[in-house]
Amino acid sequence: MDLVNHLEGRLLFAVPKSKSPPISTLLSHIRAGAGRLQQATLDLLAGSDVQFRRETRLDIALVKNLPIALIFLPAADIPTFVGEGRVDIGITGRDQVAEHDATLPAGEVSGVEEILDLGFGPGEGDITDASQLVGRNVVTSFTALSDAFFSKLEGVAPGSKLQTKIKYVGGSVEAACALGVADGIVDLVESGETMKAAGLKAIDTVVESTAVLVKSRNSKSDVLNLLAARIRGVITAQRFVLCQYNIPRTELPVATKITPGKRAPTITALEEPEWVAVSSMVEKKRIATVMDDLIKVGATDILVLNIANSRTD
Repeated sequence: MDLVNHLEGRLLFAVPKSKSPPISTLLSHIRAGAGRLQQATLDLLAGSDVQFRRETRLDIALVKNLPIALIFLPAADIPTFVGEGRVDIGITGRDQVAEHDATLPAGEVSGVEEILDLGFGPGEGDITDASQLVGRNVVTSFTALSDAFFSKLEGVAPGSKLQTKIKYVGGSVEAACALGVADGIVDLVESGETMKAAGLKAIDTVVESTAVLVKSRNSKSDVLNLLAARIRGVITAQRFVLCQYNIPRTELPVATKITPGKRAPTITALEEPEWVAVSSMVEKKRIATVMDDLIKVGATDILVLNIANSRTD
């Protein structure tokens, strides 16, 4: 099938291509590793009922149940394609968006608009502060962000000639210090294990990054809004669980302070008039403490249920 000729009328969605796990870094921290970005994106699409089949080695896949075409691109290229309106929507790292925006001419408004945070965040050395790298050699894959960062450190306008020598490399950035090519590096970090193995330590943060859903600023599409709502529902379902319990009616005010829900808890009368049942969404990371607190105020029959999907404000 000639997929290119089947793109007309479809929302173009940029999906990050799979790549090797991210390299640890000296200056920049990231919470969502690029190596996991594609799988996390595919999980979101599955949860949003976006059905497709990607043929081997093809970077275009047509969605079967919605007028959408998935375009598989390197995460670093997605902000450019979205900003220029070549694709309508995409998922990439916030650091990649910042790098793209940093290369725009002064005064130009970015064509990339973030619409949803997807929530996908040492050795010893003589350099303990980023200012100590001023005037020295720094190696990075993020030259625009690094230029902007060191411009502030040197107190000069962006785009001015820097004392710091910033060099671009496309991979194995952490090896630059060990080989004597650089005094410091700017790159991605997830767990920090690779950084430690290379004898490096983090001394400053250029930008904190996470996976984000972005859209072309000029793109207006009902399918785009539908897809964003579905993805938002999956993200909410991943963050929350449904907590159900029985509580004496006299203890209901204090119990509902423990489980206020997203808007308000659902209260249901039981056959025993002095008891009620409560159902409330609770953040997954808080649920153990919430259950302990409920027990203290007399709650019984506490159940915690996973949420497969959701539509909430």
